[in-house]
Amino acid sequence: MSTFLRSTIFGHMLATSLSRLPVPAIWTNGSVQQRTFMTGVMLAILSNVLFGVLYAYSSFLAPLSGTQVFIWRMLAMWAALIGYLVISGRLGLHLDKLKALGSAKQWAWLLLPTPIFLSQFWLFMWAPVNGQGVQTAMGYFLFPLMMVVFGCVLFGEKLSRLQWLAVAFAAVGVGSEIVRTQSVSWATLWVCGTYPIYYILRRLQGIGAVTGLLVDLTIFVPFALAYLLFIAPSSLSLVGSSGFFIMMLAGLGVMSVLAMKANVDASQMLPMNLYGMMSYLEPALLFILAITVLGNPFESAMIYSYGLIWLGIVCLIAHGIRQLRRAHKQSKMTEISQIA
Repeated sequence: MSTFLRSTIFGHMLATSLSRLPVPAIWTNGSVQQRTFMTGVMLAILSNVLFGVLYAYSSFLAPLSGTQVFIWRMLAMWAALIGYLVISGRLGLHLDKLKALGSAKQWAWLLLPTPIFLSQFWLFMWAPVNGQGVQTAMGYFLFPLMMVVFGCVLFGEKLSRLQWLAVAFAAVGVGSEIVRTQSVSWATLWVCGTYPIYYILRRLQGIGAVTGLLVDLTIFVPFALAYLLFIAPSSLSLVGSSGFFIMMLAGLGVMSVLAMKANVDASQMLPMNLYGMMSYLEPALLFILAITVLGNPFESAMIYSYGLIWLGIVCLIAHGIRQLRRAHKQSKMTEISQIA
């Protein structure tokens, strides 16, 4: 069953069940496309909020270190993902995709992005409790801008004036931060410099997000268990003797899989431009949480350089809005021509 058909059925069932509740009329009376659109928006918001909660999760699991939380998160995610795929009956589908990889070269190509994925997840859990929360959040702000640059360089995509302006603002912002501090955070560079490589490699391979996630986590599970047994046995005994830690880590795995599943579903239900614009909600939440909840330092002098980067993000959002309006006009013209 196709993703669109599943989302259509889901939207119809949800609309029927909510028909007696005081929900907006567009939900009960709108078209299937409108309900699918609204579902996609809600899923996008849910995924970004969950990612924000996960960013602060390490601070609630003291005395576990950021690295130990990362290890436990990977194990919890793997267990939650396997459980979800078994219950939904989709595990065989993803295993069949992997069985289709016949040669060692194909497998090597598949595993190439895995270290990038693991390093990004480690940084995501380590940075907030080690004073790098703001810098990591800024890396996520720069990530879409770097995707624009990679798309231009690797795929020959042409940039609009607003996209060029966004890249220019970001470049000047990063440059001013380097001048101010005589350096730039390695956490910022790692996020915006390597994460695009992961997504581009997965795109070139034609591997779906869930299949790729299954591979990445399964490969890492033996190393995670070895780390707990031989390097951090105190972490293993601490978690094993505490019902609180067991529940918190189980929640960590479930929320991680739910956040990624909601994010993937939203990307399939929403226009790509709108999905891309809503993805900026995550780094904004990470940035706010890093300063308020986690107490990471933010100097007033950083406003100038970070403000330029945010201006670049505003340009990208404006570009996305322009494309959405253009696509809407084209669809209207197509409908009129078909009626005529």
